[in-house]
Amino acid sequence: MSQHVPVVAVVGPTAAGKSDLAVDLALRLDGEVVNADSMQLYRGMDIGTAKLTPQERRGVPHHLLDLYDVTRPATVAEFQQLARDAIDDCRTRGVTPILVGGSALYVRAVLDRFEFPGTDAAVRARLEEELAQVGAAALHRRLAGRDPAAAAAILPTNGRRVVRALEVIELTGRPFTATLPPREYHYDDVVQIGLDVPRDVLDERIEQRVDRMWERGLVDEVRRLEAQGLREGPTASRALGYAQVLAFLAGDLTEDAARAETVQLTRRFARRQHSWFGKDDRIGWVPFDADDRLERALTYHRRS
Repeated sequence: MSQHVPVVAVVGPTAAGKSDLAVDLALRLDGEVVNADSMQLYRGMDIGTAKLTPQERRGVPHHLLDLYDVTRPATVAEFQQLARDAIDDCRTRGVTPILVGGSALYVRAVLDRFEFPGTDAAVRARLEEELAQVGAAALHRRLAGRDPAAAAAILPTNGRRVVRALEVIELTGRPFTATLPPREYHYDDVVQIGLDVPRDVLDERIEQRVDRMWERGLVDEVRRLEAQGLREGPTASRALGYAQVLAFLAGDLTEDAARAETVQLTRRFARRQHSWFGKDDRIGWVPFDADDRLERALTYHRRS
């Protein structure tokens, strides 16, 4: 493996333009993109995840897209191995891997020395039974009482992650966030580039993105995926936008309410992203709309 090929990561909140910058960087650095969006792992989840089309990828190879059926669960631990394998393959070939995604947990699981706490089948089964009985929101309130930082980082609708956090707390006797690793890289050379967007601008961009999702046929996409088992998928069914459209199709929300809830929850998620990435002083930040944002990003790369 080449020790002179850095691992580049493009991070920041949703709707900041990370995917496009990653392609720009790949074209300049003879690189390849490694996806770090857990929902883009799923085949057919295209519109709601803002997955780049083949044309928008501009000939740049992209790894870890369209791997799973929507019925298959996905875990951070499994993703860590997949992403590290893709990164190692790139570096072995002398190609710059460019990891791109908005989940701080997924990005850190790949970049940092990150070992996952163990699991206990009995504890997990009990918590999952509670999840089925009382719902994700009730368990999220319990998590907020035991680990406010973890609750702030996990969407109240993400029952699987809430269950996992409660399981770790029960098994370790410590807050879930206490099990996260120190900020120490797994790789010898890492460059993190963040896209900075003012909150009011980001709120507007998120609303515009959700409008485009609807215009491009998100509802029809969800209908197709529902026929393939999306509603039963423990991971994919909870994706922002998809969960709301499923609720609309089930008659639990009007279409306008589904769209409005998607905007609201995406904005909330973006604030969590900003908070988590903002605490990492290893990230070099670039204004999302700077005319020279690629050159500024490359400046951080040259310093590595």
